[in-house]
Amino acid sequence: MHGPALSGWLLMGLCAATGAYCLLRTRHGTERERASARAEALMGFGMAAMAVPAALFTLPEWTWVAYAVVFGAAALHAVVRARRGGRHLHHVVGSLAMVYMAVAMAPGAAHASGGGHLGHGAQPAGGVPALTGVLLVYYALYVLSSAGRLVPTPSPVGVPTAGGTAGPVWDARPELTLACRLTMGIAMFAMLLTL
Repeated sequence: MHGPALSGWLLMGLCAATGAYCLLRTRHGTERERASARAEALMGFGMAAMAVPAALFTLPEWTWVAYAVVFGAAALHAVVRARRGGRHLHHVVGSLAMVYMAVAMAPGAAHASGGGHLGHGAQPAGGVPALTGVLLVYYALYVLSSAGRLVPTPSPVGVPTAGGTAGPVWDARPELTLACRLTMGIAMFAMLLTL
């Protein structure tokens, strides 16, 4: 990822923590919820690895191909599952965005703008501005809608709250799940900005 090292470290830590929480969520819920948690854990860990500051560690060239293959397969899997509805369309967009960033950040893409190795039809480093813009708009809207769902709503008058009862296990709390999705949306937006 391009940009200041401190931003990369913070983004890496945030995405790794989000991926770890999503991995914990795979232990509870329905099969559909566990599948969604697995996809989100893959996304979180993949984004964490992609956010490692270049000053610390230069990834080998094959890493970008591996990213493209792994997230391409995740996108295909999400397309198959999207027929059943739910969050899988968002997973398709996220996985394809990861493929796009891997291709845009590959070492060959960086040389293409200087008349380098990819030939005449190669895209400049940073990807296609129009596609990057579309993804930025998508993630901006996703973040705003997710943040709006996190705002607490008051309980109706006369409805008891769950104050004295044991709540759900900490790794299956819906507000934490939504906060993790919001975090990954913000992280994806930040990563797209640095292309």
